Amino acid sequence: MHEQLEQAIRDKSARVGIIGLGYVGLPLASAFVGAGFHTLGFDVDQAKIDQLAAGESYIEHMSSELIGSWLEADRFEPTSDLARLADADCLLICVPTPLTDSRDPDLSYVEDTVRSIAAVLRPGQLIVLESTTYPTTTRNIVLPILEQSGLASGRDFFVAYSPEREDPGNPEHSAAGIPKVVGGIDETSCRLATALYEQAIVQVVDVSSPEIAEACKILENTYRAVNIALVNELKMLFDRMEIDIWEVIDAAKTKPFGFQAFYPGPGLGGHCIPIDPFYLAWLARQQGQTTRFIELAGEINSRMPEYVIGRLVEFLGEQGKSLDGSRICLLGIAYKKDVDDPRESPSFVLMELMLAGGVSLTYNDPHIPTLPAMRHHDVPDLASSELTPGFLAEQDCVLIATDHSAYDYDFIVEHSAMVLDTRNATRDVGSGREKIRKA
Repeated sequence: MHEQLEQAIRDKSARVGIIGLGYVGLPLASAFVGAGFHTLGFDVDQAKIDQLAAGESYIEHMSSELIGSWLEADRFEPTSDLARLADADCLLICVPTPLTDSRDPDLSYVEDTVRSIAAVLRPGQLIVLESTTYPTTTRNIVLPILEQSGLASGRDFFVAYSPEREDPGNPEHSAAGIPKVVGGIDETSCRLATALYEQAIVQVVDVSSPEIAEACKILENTYRAVNIALVNELKMLFDRMEIDIWEVIDAAKTKPFGFQAFYPGPGLGGHCIPIDPFYLAWLARQQGQTTRFIELAGEINSRMPEYVIGRLVEFLGEQGKSLDGSRICLLGIAYKKDVDDPRESPSFVLMELMLAGGVSLTYNDPHIPTLPAMRHHDVPDLASSELTPGFLAEQDCVLIATDHSAYDYDFIVEHSAMVLDTRNATRDVGSGREKIRKA
């Protein structure tokens, strides 16, 4: 059975199915379509399927022209029909793995997807989980559900884990250009998954088990979360001492060894870095251990929006104003610069804190024209305001939460009464620096 599948992978006659067409799944589809595979794209959101079928993209850095070229070449077929999962030889799962309200792992999307696969599973299929999760998920959750089909793993079907490493909006690192770690449930599964990714990805690193691959992704993002927490904590200390943390980091990174620059901000955003450390902390609790270092980092990063609002209150007070009734424009809703991805963005926490304090709130984001609904936030019904001289002059403060390249920071500072900068975006502004405050 596996010989035929491996041959189909190598001659690119195998059909690849990607489940979940968001910021991970759609770029992954691009890699396989570009490598010459016929690719099925699955998503339960019919609106996404309709847009893709019409050649329209809903992700800014994936152009509609690109989607249209896939359709024209008859290499990509979007569908919401989960019965068609049986049509794919290789199924790659790219669905969300959020946290519950109690900050425990929520694997409901993964479990529902795997049940849908099990309902139509046929001999000769490879299933790879890409969603970020804690070690043992593939073996203890995915595999048992698939085995409910009555088919045998390693003989009838094959299972592996390969963590997504997508960096939305980064032109230097596309899905096809980022090395892929692969861990199979057994040697045959690992060989098949490795063979598949080798056709579309620049480099494949096979490891001895899915647990190694799962732990690898958790380590990568926890490493970043912990180091960001370090500079966030130092930022709060250095602010009290009137020491510029940004200048400190610029000086430190001149050392050619032993230091990697991380930067503070108003909080962590994106799907992985704010979430993965909590997955690891939860796993440790299941093993009767605590991860004090990781949990402390999570607490520091989670507290940053409150720190920013505290600084805002302080600087408004210097002008004889309070939070209640002040007109504040929040610049940037996306979790990082130059993308339209709002997942876990600290801007939503900043919004909630300001609205609770009585702020008259507006926002601007050139990549997000209207505020989207969010799973864990009450989002006001607002559209992006145009940054005209008159509009900026009406604001008591402009709060920079995301440092988009599209912003003209000289213009913003010139026409604003006060600018609170959480990203060091105004570092090169020449005049009006007396209006700028760092947070």
